[in-house]
Amino acid sequence: MPLDANAPPSTGKAATARAVAISPPKFDRAEIMIVGTTPYVQHNFAAKAIAQIAETQREGSRSRKGKKREARDFEADWHAAMHISSEGWCGIPAPAFRNALISACRLVGFAMTRAKLSIFIEADGVDRDGYTPLVRIIGDPEPPGEPQPVRNESGVVDLRMRPVWLQWQCLLRLRWDADQFSAADVLNLLARAGMQVGIGEGRPDSPNSNGLGNGCWEVGR
Repeated sequence: MPLDANAPPSTGKAATARAVAISPPKFDRAEIMIVGTTPYVQHNFAAKAIAQIAETQREGSRSRKGKKREARDFEADWHAAMHISSEGWCGIPAPAFRNALISACRLVGFAMTRAKLSIFIEADGVDRDGYTPLVRIIGDPEPPGEPQPVRNESGVVDLRMRPVWLQWQCLLRLRWDADQFSAADVLNLLARAGMQVGIGEGRPDSPNSNGLGNGCWEVGR
C-alpha cells in the first residue's frame, strides 16, 4: 500500500479523546443608575503639575537655585483638578468604580483576587490626557470657593482647590463573569460599595484616613 506523505507520524498508540474542563467565558451586562448621597470630591493630578515635577527632576540639584516662586492661581488649580473628556464633559475615572466593587468584596467574603478578573466598568469616553477611561458624571461642580488646607504625604500642610459635586448621578455600564456573579450579586455589591466604600477624595475607604464620608451613592430606582 502506498504511503500518504501528508499523514501525521504514527505514535503506535491509539488516539484518546480528552474531556474539555474549561467552559467558554460567559459574561452578562447591565446599565445601572446610581445617585450620589454625599458630595463627590475630585482630585486629578494636573498635567502642569506633572510637567513641573519632571522639570525639577531633570535639573537635579540646581533646580531650586535662583528660582522665583510663581504666584498660585487657585481657580486654575480648581479647573485642572477635574477629569474632562476629550469631548468636553466631566467624568469620573472608570477604575474608581471597579476598585470600589472589588474592595466591597471583603465585606461578603468573596475573594478580591477573583473579583479583579470577574467584574468591569465600561467607559463612556477618555480623559483629555488620552488614556484614562471615564464615566460621565451627571451634575455640575460647585464654583470655586476658598482653598482648603490639606496635609501632603511629607506631612507638610498645603492649600488645595478641589471640584465638588453636591448632587451627582452616573449611569454605570457593568460587565461581569456570569459564572462568578449573578445579576442580583452585582446589584447588591454595587449597593454595598456605594454605602460603605465610596469614591473620590475623603471616601469611607480612604487608604490614608478614616475618610469624611464623601463619594457615597445609592442604586437608583
